[in-house]
Amino acid sequence: MIIGLTGSIASGKSTVANMLKEMGFPIIDADLVARIVVEKGTATLEMIKETFGSGVIQEDGSLNREGLGEIIFTNPSKRKLLNDIIHPAIRAEMLAQKGHLVQQGHPVIIMDIPLLFESRLQSFVDKVLVVTVTEQTQLERLMSRNGFTQEEAKLRIQSQLPLSVKEKGADAVIYNNGTIEETKQQLIKILAIWE
Repeated sequence: MIIGLTGSIASGKSTVANMLKEMGFPIIDADLVARIVVEKGTATLEMIKETFGSGVIQEDGSLNREGLGEIIFTNPSKRKLLNDIIHPAIRAEMLAQKGHLVQQGHPVIIMDIPLLFESRLQSFVDKVLVVTVTEQTQLERLMSRNGFTQEEAKLRIQSQLPLSVKEKGADAVIYNNGTIEETKQQLIKILAIWE
């Protein structure tokens, strides 16, 4: 079974991913894959440079994430341009990793995909698990964690589908407003039903 784990920025998805890792489940992390496909010397990084200019490349030839982030977070059409470049590369790498884990005989594989719905990757997984929080909790956690102003945090949150929309597309939802232990108990119950 392939479980798609998703949420939104500052919803606690990474916390749940770490719990799954501690339980011994293999995890394909879309964020890690996204870093791999834009490493120095990759075709994807070259396409980003051609599209957004050399200002998005550091002196050492690596991606200038902050510079690129400033361009795409305030401009939806530029964000789409970037996604059109990196998403095919990410999909290909994730499918390669999934194939490798299936060959190794893992009965359950977790695909940790923050933008599962935005990227329409539901077909990659058998079950969708959404980690959610209230809007206020999400805003407070993001401001606290990243040192963002309220306006910066809201911009980041608004660049993703609302959690309420993701909850509707889920096979199961973990409500992560309480303690880590409460979150873990919800996860254990869901896995017991699914396995």
